[in-house]
Amino acid sequence: MRLSQRLLAGFLVVIVVLVALVVTSVDRRVRERLLTQASGSLIREARLLGASWRVGMDADSLADAQGALLGHRVTLVDSAGRVVGDSEFEGAVLSQLEDHSLRPEVAQSMATGEGTAVRQSPSTGEREIYAAVRHPQGTARVSLSIASHGQIVRQLQRDVLSAALLATLVAIILASIFARSVSQPILELRDDARAIAGGDLQRRPSLAAPGEVGELASAFHRLAEQLTARVAALEADDALLRAVSDSLNEGVVAVDARQQVVHVNDGARHMLGARDPLPFPADRLPRDRILREALTAAMAGASTDDVETQLNDRIVSLTARPLAGGGAVFALFDVTPIRRLETMRRDFVANVSHELKTPLTVVSGFAETLRDPSVPPEQRAQFVETILNNTQRMQRLVDDLLDLSRIESGGWRPNPTDVDLEVMAGESLAAISDGAADKGLELRRDNAPDARRVRADAVALRQVLANLVHNALRHTTSGSITVLAERNSSGGVTIGVRDTGSGIPAEHLPRVFERFYRADASRSRAEGGTGLGLAIVKHLVEAHGGRVSAESAPGQGTTVRAEFPQ
Repeated sequence: MRLSQRLLAGFLVVIVVLVALVVTSVDRRVRERLLTQASGSLIREARLLGASWRVGMDADSLADAQGALLGHRVTLVDSAGRVVGDSEFEGAVLSQLEDHSLRPEVAQSMATGEGTAVRQSPSTGEREIYAAVRHPQGTARVSLSIASHGQIVRQLQRDVLSAALLATLVAIILASIFARSVSQPILELRDDARAIAGGDLQRRPSLAAPGEVGELASAFHRLAEQLTARVAALEADDALLRAVSDSLNEGVVAVDARQQVVHVNDGARHMLGARDPLPFPADRLPRDRILREALTAAMAGASTDDVETQLNDRIVSLTARPLAGGGAVFALFDVTPIRRLETMRRDFVANVSHELKTPLTVVSGFAETLRDPSVPPEQRAQFVETILNNTQRMQRLVDDLLDLSRIESGGWRPNPTDVDLEVMAGESLAAISDGAADKGLELRRDNAPDARRVRADAVALRQVLANLVHNALRHTTSGSITVLAERNSSGGVTIGVRDTGSGIPAEHLPRVFERFYRADASRSRAEGGTGLGLAIVKHLVEAHGGRVSAESAPGQGTTVRAEFPQ
């Protein structure tokens, strides 16, 4: 039931109760007033009757005459209680009337001089009011039927009810208007509250009502303003926390007490492979044993510190903490690059040790042999040449390591200038011309007309081409070596070297630019390679913002390209 209906119903109940109280009160008071007035009037009439009753008079005739004059029943009772005159009865009937000395009004008048009573008359059978006055000869009594009083009261009740009905109709109209005026502002405030609860924080009450409703509207307006400000502050804090969380390298996952994932940042989504929108059940997280054990322990209130597990080909360090209100929070740190660097460091130390061990062993062995004075001079010259070759090999290895270290550490920055590729290609091929002639290789240049010049560091570009052509010379026994230049799709220039050598198996191609990686280790080492040439090429090109690639197939040669941006 609406507020206006409840108010109207309340008003109706109040009106009905008031009308009932008024009718009851009027009925009682009118009856009392009529009886009081009638009793007083009858007392006065009884006194007049007593004044007219003299000794020797015919009492019945006096009663009849006075009854006709007054219009009321008149009764004269002697001192013995016998009725000697009555305006309602005649002759022999009087002698048959019972003793009236016991009538309440008669007995009261005999005792106090006056008496009244309301009762049903045994003689007439009607309810009457009696007034009696003591007289020297007995009692003079006058009576009046109160049936007319009931008619007066009933008429008055009808008049009161008619007036009450009219007042009720007017009150209903006024109450409806009042109830609507009271309920309408409250209904508007209710609608505003529902709108704000539904997320419409711009909703404001437009009331200007007086009194308490106006004060309520004003307080509600201030409440809405404060709520909007606090929600905006919370949203800003939440956005800031989310931005900070998403910017972390670590993954962050929050699980509530119902084991629903309520927060997961971008790093965690990437590591866990989670694509479901929040919130989603924790059962949808990867079914990794260590992750599940950490979740179970955290939900039980125990912490887990820095345990490593493998998730989706990533090595992840996991930390779990329980939350005070139930649930848990996870921190995931991708240690794959660290582990890869550790592996590379171990491989690097092992490779450098291996690369240095062989020439050092050779140098040490031949040096000890030279200490023997019995070694013939021609063998001494041969041993010295071998020592010199291995020393130069170690020198090249150390130089390449220093170059690579300088490039990787940021100690070197390219100084781009316009470089003539025709000249640069000629210089690189001239450097291997003797070795190519010994193998019967043809040296070529294939420069596109629109790729005659490139914007690059001249020293770095010379080293790139030198490494590529020497690498091609070591792995090519017949055919040709070609230095090529062409315009690439990004508007830059692609420089490369193509050979007709033995080629590289497909499984080795992704790793040819790693340090010390060799597809044919024994052959490269025998021909003096350090295993660092392509790694140096990769870093020099990437320092220019470019990239390198290799295409090869066994028996079909190899093409290595370096793309320089525009």
